[in-house]
Amino acid sequence: MKLWIPIAALAVALSPLAVIHPVQVSGRSMEPGLHDGELVWALWAWCAGKPERGELWLVKVPEGVSVKRAIGLPGEQVEARDGEIFINGSRLDESYVRWSDHLSGAWTCGDGYLVLGDNRTQSHDGRAWGPLPKTVLRSRVVVFTR
Repeated sequence: MKLWIPIAALAVALSPLAVIHPVQVSGRSMEPGLHDGELVWALWAWCAGKPERGELWLVKVPEGVSVKRAIGLPGEQVEARDGEIFINGSRLDESYVRWSDHLSGAWTCGDGYLVLGDNRTQSHDGRAWGPLPKTVLRSRVVVFTR
C-alpha cells in the first residue's frame, strides 16, 4: 500500500476539526443559557465571519479562555446604567440576561469588541477588560448540546 493513502484518509477524517470544534463551558458566567461542564460546538474564527452583536464567542483573555457574548461592536459607545446596556444611547434588549449586577460604566469600542457574560453577577468580562481586539475572539459558538 502506498503511504499517501492512509495519510489522505486521516486528513479527510480530521478535516471537520479544522472548521468546528467542541468546547466545554467552564463556570457560571453564561447561565442560564449555558451551564458549567456543558459541551458546545464552535466555528474557528477564520471561518466564522465578523462578530455580530448577540453572538457567543470563545475569547482568550489573561485569565484563560471563556465563552462570552459580543455586545459592543467596533465604533460603538456602550454604557451600563443600573443593570441595563445602552449602545450609542439606545437601550439594548437582553432577554438572555436574568441576573444583573446593576454596575455602571461606559466604554468606547474603537476597533474592538466589548464582550459580557449573561450572568453578570458571576462574570468577569469586558466590564473589567474593556473592549478586546478581534484577535482574541477565537471561535464562535454555533451549537448548544443538551
